[in-house]
Amino acid sequence: MTRARDLSPAERRDWLRLARTDGVGPVTFFGLLARYGTAAAALDALPSHLARSGRGNSAVCSPARADDELAAVEAGGARILCACEPSFPGNLAAITPPPPVITIKGRTALFARPAVAIVGARNASAAGQRLAREMAAGLGSAGWVVVSGLARGIDGAAHRASLPTGTIAALAGGIATVYPPEHQELYEQIAEAGCLVAESPLGTQIHAGDFPRRNRIISGLSAGVVVVEAEVRSGSLITARFAGDQGRDVMAVPGSPLDPRAGGTNALIRDGARLVTSAADVIETLSSLRGLTEPSDPVRPGLPAPPVEPDEEVLRTLAGLLSPTPTTLDELATASGLPWRTVAAAIVELEIRGLAELQAGQKVTGRY
Repeated sequence: MTRARDLSPAERRDWLRLARTDGVGPVTFFGLLARYGTAAAALDALPSHLARSGRGNSAVCSPARADDELAAVEAGGARILCACEPSFPGNLAAITPPPPVITIKGRTALFARPAVAIVGARNASAAGQRLAREMAAGLGSAGWVVVSGLARGIDGAAHRASLPTGTIAALAGGIATVYPPEHQELYEQIAEAGCLVAESPLGTQIHAGDFPRRNRIISGLSAGVVVVEAEVRSGSLITARFAGDQGRDVMAVPGSPLDPRAGGTNALIRDGARLVTSAADVIETLSSLRGLTEPSDPVRPGLPAPPVEPDEEVLRTLAGLLSPTPTTLDELATASGLPWRTVAAAIVELEIRGLAELQAGQKVTGRY
């Protein structure tokens, strides 16, 4: 971890190439950076790494493909940010691991303000949508940026109510992919008055597996997450789970036990989420979390640094901490007492040796 700085064009292309290579998710990306020191060095080592880990058919993203994406993003009025750069949202850079690169379009100044997410059911009730609007408007008037996922129902209501004061939409596809299609006008309004954020490459069409990645961005951008309505199997509960893993506060609005859309929120409250019914409740809950907003001199992952070469003792220690239960890198760093960069580099080596396996949600399990 080193102090933030802007990358050169060549460094930015290397970051994008590494991030866009099949089989390289955030854990592997930062593990490779830690192991080899720079994205350029990691790219040189990548074919051998992929072959040794059983992914020999994965093609490394070419310089031409990265250049094409950078040019197309710029032509569309957007830009790519890398996690080590000062313009990258501070809250998002602080999660473990952050997305290596994001594409943004709109007012990046919103990233410097405190933010809270409001999410919920796509088939939201009229009362739930009204509460989301009132909550978003009240939070916006108090200086908070409202983050959501551009979905139908609660998300759309929260975005519309906070357009005048500041809203950020995390997208499941690429920066130019509007989903649902009926939110085209809302998408354009947010691009003009707020900010759009996407982790997926430009032109990516949406698949079911993209929504958890989007939900991780929603919680990562925010100091806390408010769930207004959600069924027991709702994707909004995935956002709440990410928030808990990231050390963010989880809040939920209670509802009638006769309404399936209250099943998830009531379960969150039962399990320890803060009960909230108004913007004032949310502000009171978050008042102690202002330290999560971006610091004036943020510390970011992934700038050039000496390579980490984990020795056998480190590898044995971390292998012994792994189990069939998915574990985050933060948990492994805490349990081992090792620096995060060392843990990330070691996980890459353990994966190559067949002793570790990366899971959904950027977690790791042991192989036996």
